[in-house]
Amino acid sequence: MAQSHGIPIKKRYGQHFLRDQQVVEHMLDNVSLSKDSSVFEIGCGDGFLTQEIVKHPLARFWVFEIDPQWAGFVKNSIPDKRITIFEDNILDVDFSRFEPYKPWTLLSNLPYQITFPILHLLHKNRHLLKEGVVMMQEEVAQKIMKTSGRGYGYPSLFFNYYFEWKLLQKVPPGAFLPPPKVYSRLLYFKPKKDVGVIPDEPKFWEFIKHCFAQPRRTMRNNLMSTHYDLNKISAQTLALRAQQMSMQDFLDLWKLVNQ
Repeated sequence: MAQSHGIPIKKRYGQHFLRDQQVVEHMLDNVSLSKDSSVFEIGCGDGFLTQEIVKHPLARFWVFEIDPQWAGFVKNSIPDKRITIFEDNILDVDFSRFEPYKPWTLLSNLPYQITFPILHLLHKNRHLLKEGVVMMQEEVAQKIMKTSGRGYGYPSLFFNYYFEWKLLQKVPPGAFLPPPKVYSRLLYFKPKKDVGVIPDEPKFWEFIKHCFAQPRRTMRNNLMSTHYDLNKISAQTLALRAQQMSMQDFLDLWKLVNQ
């Protein structure tokens, strides 16, 4: 089992600790921090990123670390009055505690096995966020950035509707301890200010999931088993695959079937 500072790096938490200083600098170069900034990190590990963040101006820095051994290590090794360390699973956190100090900047090497749950958490609380840079698997990052074709689907549409994204540095396995089996990618994000209201929004996103249920199948085949009236949809549209349709196409289609 890999170790850092004599403490085991635990596979069950998906721990792969960043070891490339240039990658950390790239993360910090892409956000704007000042003496009034509120910053948070998800999964500090042994504090490789944490120790660089505190070198910058900021008002407060909240660190969420589920592993008590690493939470204790960082608390002792990086004594900074601006840091508050929470031994919490970020998915269980009540984000109302963030409200008094918004907007927040997120800088994090995300635990890869819960990347999508974390992204949905950020969506739910996007009114609290200013911007951020996060590390995730290359495959997941590319899926988010897709606008058509293979890999394009519900995650692409959903997360691009609510956030602006920018692909940053591609990071090789050797930049981590222990090295993961895949390449990683830094992604910059910022919540969109003006997001159009979608009628029956939760139902719309369920509809999108149905449209992409089998990406290689036509819209007709994917929607046949649903309650939607396919007679309202043109034969031309029903013959398409969902991967051939844009967000605007889906919004227009939703107006037809959501009646």
